Amino acid sequence: MILELIQTVALLLALSLLHGFSMRAFAARPRLCETASGLIFGLVCVVGMMLPITLAPGVIVDGRSVLLSMAALFGGPLTGLVAGAIAGAYRLWLGGSGMIVGTTVIALGVALGLAYRAAWARGWLARTPLTLFAFGVMVHALSMVLIAQIPEQSIASIYAVLGLPYLLTMGAATTLLGLLLQDLAARQQNERSLREREARLRAIAGAVPDILFVLDENGRCLEVMTHDERLLYRDAESVLGHRLQEILPEAVGNLLMNAIRQAIVSGTPAITEYALDTPRGHRHFEGRLQAIEGKDAPRTVVLIVQDVTRRTLLEQERRIAAIAFESQQGMMVTDARTRILRVNQAFTEVTGYASEEVIGKPARMLASGRHDEAFYKALWQQLQAHDLWEGEIWNRRRNGEVYPERLSISAVRSEEGVVTHYVGCFTDITQSKINEEEIHALAYYDHLTGLANRRLLTDRLQQALGHGSRDGWRGALMFIDLDDFKDINDLLGHDAGDALLTQAAARLRSAVRETDTVARFGGDEFVILVEHLPAEEVAAAASAERLANKLLETMSAPYALRSQARVCTASIGIAMFAGHRQTVDELMQSADLSMYEAKRQGRNRVRFFDPVMQQTVAERLQLETDLRDALSGDQFELHYQAQCDADGRIDGVEALARWQHPRRGLVPPGLFIAAAERCGCMPALARKLLEMACLQLGRWARDPRFSALRLSVNVSASQLYAPDFVAETCAVLERTGCPPDKLVFELTESMLISDMAGAVQTMEALRKLGIRFSIDDFGTGYSSLAYLQRLPLDELKIDRSFVRDLPDKPSSRAIVRTIVALARSLGLRLIAEGVEEARQLRALMEEDCTSFQGFLFHAPTTIDALEARFGSMAVARAQGCVTEHAQAAARTEGMAAVETAQETLQ
Repeated sequence: MILELIQTVALLLALSLLHGFSMRAFAARPRLCETASGLIFGLVCVVGMMLPITLAPGVIVDGRSVLLSMAALFGGPLTGLVAGAIAGAYRLWLGGSGMIVGTTVIALGVALGLAYRAAWARGWLARTPLTLFAFGVMVHALSMVLIAQIPEQSIASIYAVLGLPYLLTMGAATTLLGLLLQDLAARQQNERSLREREARLRAIAGAVPDILFVLDENGRCLEVMTHDERLLYRDAESVLGHRLQEILPEAVGNLLMNAIRQAIVSGTPAITEYALDTPRGHRHFEGRLQAIEGKDAPRTVVLIVQDVTRRTLLEQERRIAAIAFESQQGMMVTDARTRILRVNQAFTEVTGYASEEVIGKPARMLASGRHDEAFYKALWQQLQAHDLWEGEIWNRRRNGEVYPERLSISAVRSEEGVVTHYVGCFTDITQSKINEEEIHALAYYDHLTGLANRRLLTDRLQQALGHGSRDGWRGALMFIDLDDFKDINDLLGHDAGDALLTQAAARLRSAVRETDTVARFGGDEFVILVEHLPAEEVAAAASAERLANKLLETMSAPYALRSQARVCTASIGIAMFAGHRQTVDELMQSADLSMYEAKRQGRNRVRFFDPVMQQTVAERLQLETDLRDALSGDQFELHYQAQCDADGRIDGVEALARWQHPRRGLVPPGLFIAAAERCGCMPALARKLLEMACLQLGRWARDPRFSALRLSVNVSASQLYAPDFVAETCAVLERTGCPPDKLVFELTESMLISDMAGAVQTMEALRKLGIRFSIDDFGTGYSSLAYLQRLPLDELKIDRSFVRDLPDKPSSRAIVRTIVALARSLGLRLIAEGVEEARQLRALMEEDCTSFQGFLFHAPTTIDALEARFGSMAVARAQGCVTEHAQAAARTEGMAAVETAQETLQ
């Protein structure tokens, strides 16, 4: 049974391929194609009914429903009706008890196919494999129901004979045939679209009046179209099949080949121009090349060539005319009485007067009225003496506009030496004057605010110094900087920042006299030059101060920025001057320094220049210079302060940086650390000090006397947050042989606020190496229990500010007690810093603090002194001689070191 179904389906599918040949054969005649397809489907149905599955005499089953439903679905009503008529006629001819039902099954197949087609056209159903399969199963299920209506047949008997294989096979056949017909329809549509597109392109190409070439990437001509073969270098027959290099002159051929390669490589049109001698004469051409999409080799391009000879000649003439026009000056010829006889076109264009309006009129009709009688008298005197006058003059146009011109007047004399004519040649220099003014503005004025710029201010200040020296008056230079301008600029944007600067400039200009100079020095800095102040020093300073306070009040008023009111105060520095006691640069620097002093003291205030301020800045700059030199030398060293218990037993050491300046001696850390941070030397200094500490700890690791010591090193923020700090530390440990488990990095609380997550990540990476961490000056910074939980810490150091007030200040004692309890609960080691008195020690011990650091025990000292002291204490301890008296002596020595250190700092 299954083999018969498969045989029937295979036959039907094979014969249905004839449908494809029909579609191609009659593609140009749709109705004939539909009729032919209906005949093919009907004949295939007949063949199928010749090889049926016989259920009973006169009752047959075949694949007609597949073909008829698909014929109606894909071929349309005409195809379906023709196929159905043929199949129905043959089924009636066969007769038998199933004749009526069989004919009904044929009609059902056509009807269901047309219904499916209508639903597909409206978008209700798709023609997917699953839908086609379900449709096929449904059609044949209905066919089985109809067959069951034949006498002596039933659904059970039909299903027993045909069963599920029949439905599945016919459903699959419907799907397969539907997909095949759908593919044939899609191909036919594509072929039709291609033919239509090709026809359109040929029509377009035929309508274009230019020459069209189709070339391959080697320049071989595949096709040529033109309306005038006389424009071809050779006739069309000799062009086809040949390469451009073989047809055209070498230079033109190479030019087009380069354009072909450019069009193929870039995928965009390439344009080139060339000239050829054609049967129509020497012609200029413009070629546009476009590569045709495709992956086959060789690639092809379309070349459209346009004859642009006329355009080229017009462009040449236009260029020549433009050059001639630009080179011509306004010309005017007068008689001896200066009556105008002739003018040229340039005259008309400059003055606005047509020739008929000025001929016969006196030349003075062009006068502007700007020049007095003396000017014209001098002009005529020179003209009579030399027959030539040249210079700048202002004249008037026809519309009344006064304009400047460069004028040259030549006298023409007769053979007798009598002046017969004057010839005037002139050029309108209005734009030149405008350009000069713009150049002057750009050179001497700020483009945003319109104020004087640095260059103009410097010139005026130089003049003011000279005038003040000669006339005896004093002056003031005020350096003004807007407070928090950067915050407003960053928050509201540069447009708002520019608006703020413009408003600030207007306020400054309105607050000073006309004789004073207001300049924008750059960024948000302004400078005011105040001249003609009283000669008496105190009175001049008082006048300057009154003006500065007025400016502060004016600048502190709210600014309107983007519909918001924003306050931006200013800081003002004043440098007084009288004559040439100071140079321009010195005066500028003095005003600048006093302005920064005003900012340092709280902003929104006025400060006068003080020579002490200059000296302080000079010393600071020299210190920074010396610091850079020291980094490249061996001026830095480490001193060490021991950490011990109440009995003086040393278990740790802190490394402290010292700078042994060749001239200044020992520079306190408070000075050079701040200087290093200001001048950007801190990263280099920190690396140098860490290397020195690790070298020393590496030496101690190899000496049994010191191998148990821990060494604490201060780490800066620039180190902690440097991306390569972990890698650098690993390299230092490897180079120096330093045991990481004896190394302690001391951090301050304030360092951890900016990027807690980054700090934790770096600390955990270093902790894996064995390095320990301590929080220095604990209790004075962030002091959050949250960060204590997150950070991988080993110890806390109680800040000396709390230890200093022990035991007198109850609040300090309460803080110490809290820190001790906190450290004990977190399992952290605790060290009290700055222990200098015995009573401080007793108070700390009463609060269960057991580790100490301070001058009461040991002062910071050199490595040699530390090792000697450590060795002597070890010997004394071995001999059992560490007594209270010995400890007191050590503490006395520490107090002496305190006094020495205080004297050094002073």
